[in-house]
Amino acid sequence: MAQQKKLNVKKGDQVRVISGRSKGLEGKIIQVFPNDEKVIVEGVNRVKKHTKVQQAQRGGTTGGIVTQEAPIHVSNVALLVEVEKDGKKEKVTTRVGYNRVEVQKRRPDGSTYTGYRSVRIARRTGEEI
Repeated sequence: MAQQKKLNVKKGDQVRVISGRSKGLEGKIIQVFPNDEKVIVEGVNRVKKHTKVQQAQRGGTTGGIVTQEAPIHVSNVALLVEVEKDGKKEKVTTRVGYNRVEVQKRRPDGSTYTGYRSVRIARRTGEEI
């Protein structure tokens, strides 16, 4: 069985396209395909898909030309974080890093112990994402 690949972005992240036809566009990740290393970003890489005319359940027909988002390679997107510069909030791209943070965990019997949790951080700001 093939091992699933680890991506640094996940569903719901705000990203900016850094290369390709849709360069410069920003959007939220709708869907992630880790095995293909691709993501679908809202409003980015829109393509027209021709669908066959078929009978619907209630007698209507469906079909025609539909515009929808197509997958884009994960290397062509960069994570966006908000940074405060000169009193203004600005969105900047950043790489993703990971830190291990000490946390208190609770056992089923009610006792607690110290454990570690991995959290994503923005490399540019050092803040937790």
